[in-house]
Amino acid sequence: MNIGKIPQTVLKRSVLNQIRHRREEVLLGPAVGEDCGIIAINGDDAVVLSTDPVTGTLQDIGIYAVHVAVNDIASSGAEPIGIMLTILMPENYSESDLRNLINNAESICRHLNIEIIGGHTEVTKAVNQPVITVTGIGKIKKENIVKTSKAKPGQEIVMTKWAGLEGTAILAKEKENELITKYPAAFVDGAKKMIDYLSVVPEAKIAVEIGASSMHDAAKGGIFGALWDIGAASKTGLEVDLKKIQLKQETVEICEFYDLNPYMLISGGCLLIVTDRGNMLKDRLKAEGIPAAVIGRITEGNDRIILNGEERRFLEPPKADELYKVI
Repeated sequence: MNIGKIPQTVLKRSVLNQIRHRREEVLLGPAVGEDCGIIAINGDDAVVLSTDPVTGTLQDIGIYAVHVAVNDIASSGAEPIGIMLTILMPENYSESDLRNLINNAESICRHLNIEIIGGHTEVTKAVNQPVITVTGIGKIKKENIVKTSKAKPGQEIVMTKWAGLEGTAILAKEKENELITKYPAAFVDGAKKMIDYLSVVPEAKIAVEIGASSMHDAAKGGIFGALWDIGAASKTGLEVDLKKIQLKQETVEICEFYDLNPYMLISGGCLLIVTDRGNMLKDRLKAEGIPAAVIGRITEGNDRIILNGEERRFLEPPKADELYKVI
């Protein structure tokens, strides 16, 4: 199989179709487009869980590990509590490297007011570079759960920040020496600083207050992949105006340098929100200093369409993230 997330046909056929629901405490199990599992506990409360690996970069992996899990928790409408880390290291990985990784993760946890609850660290011949798997844990009232699959026809799609955000930060850090052969150092530094915008916790909280039916963090597969996930999970169509999808100039330039599609580049930090109150939510987000735009709407049927002026084209199922063409 190709590098990256497995195709949804394979996911359904060889993974999801093999799994059976047995426990009444499990309110949400594995499904296309759903990044969290949800377990009922006492009374009206539930625990939200999400797990992800970090495989697309060697730089700042402690930072990316925290954000990828916590963003999934926040996208369910839950309050993040903590994370658990499993760190597999090759034999040439030093103690100072490990210490730096943990310090980076702890700094983000401190900023988000969550804890590293536990995990596992191991040196193994099974990997040739460090691999982190992170499990996020959050809490929520059952009545407040937000699922990717709850988008309804007629609702609007709001995006926060910029497509390709995470991929731009990774490429600027990993490929700095190549990029400065064409771009000024200040430009590349600006692209690297996009890592500071990876958290979607603030906008997810606002979206819940305004009224969000569905939320999805646009991580691997980019914004096109996240849009497809919403439609597939909700069994709906959608129409999105390509010109309304927000992009930073740094992303445009770096994607041109490597011949990448910015809309299919890992976009952690960009949250897609489906709501009845798109303009109200957009205005509220902007008032809080969070870039936002209404980019489209949910439609009847299964057609997922990208509009670019007079051009109409059908959105395709997610493929390997554009990042893997370079990293």
